[in-house]
Amino acid sequence: MVGIGGMPPSQELRELPVAVIEPNPSQPRRYFDEGMLKELADSVSERGVLQPVLVRPRDDDRYELVAGERRWRAVKIAGLKTIPALVSLYDDAAALEVALIENMARENLTPVEEARACDTLVKECGLTHRQIGARVGRHEKVVSDRIRLLGLSDDILELLDRGELSAGHAKALLTAKDPEVRRQLARAAIEAGWTVRTLEARIRESNSTVSAQRQGGGEQGDEQDMTALNVARVWGDALGAEVTVRNLPSRKLRVELVFDSPEGAFAFGGLIGEKIARGSKRR
Repeated sequence: MVGIGGMPPSQELRELPVAVIEPNPSQPRRYFDEGMLKELADSVSERGVLQPVLVRPRDDDRYELVAGERRWRAVKIAGLKTIPALVSLYDDAAALEVALIENMARENLTPVEEARACDTLVKECGLTHRQIGARVGRHEKVVSDRIRLLGLSDDILELLDRGELSAGHAKALLTAKDPEVRRQLARAAIEAGWTVRTLEARIRESNSTVSAQRQGGGEQGDEQDMTALNVARVWGDALGAEVTVRNLPSRKLRVELVFDSPEGAFAFGGLIGEKIARGSKRR
């Protein structure tokens, strides 16, 4: 194995007691799926640990995990007393870099966990986005997009971490100008099951009203902003189409439907016409 900076660290394969190994405080993963851990534990019970964990010795005859916490947890669940481990003499900086890169490359991290890992690699290890991407097999733009997610509020990041919002939804929310509207749109996207594209349309509507409000100013602008946003949401959900709502003078609203093509607009108009005709016959 090649170490940090191309220098091979001193490394030894041992069978260590599970009890003398402790988790890495720099582990980017904050949530471990119990069901997936149980499946891994069943596999460990049947086939053993196929890949050793990576550890480094501490001064108190104990060891700190550098990479492989899921395997270590699964071994504990399986009730095994020992685990194969590669003991490497990494210093703090090297251990941090290896831990983050190993976890990003091998573990199924959430977008938020990946974002925090990338951010730490930049701030603590001095790596560029391109260097991180090369080491974990990602394009540097993906790395940059992940780090940008940390600009969202903690409550939105929590929704993303729990899988209620996708990385695409979160990336779209970054373009919303008003932080409070971001929160409202995040909750609405979950409740209504919006696609990323629908969320992007709602954000464009919100941004246009925010811009108008900044030009006009005042509490009335706030109220008109929320009214237009809510009208767009109600009409969009009812029609199943992309709806844009703009504020006009004298509290009037302009509601616009957006279609990918003229054919789509004609088809939608025909569908609405049929529904109106059926409703008239019932009377």
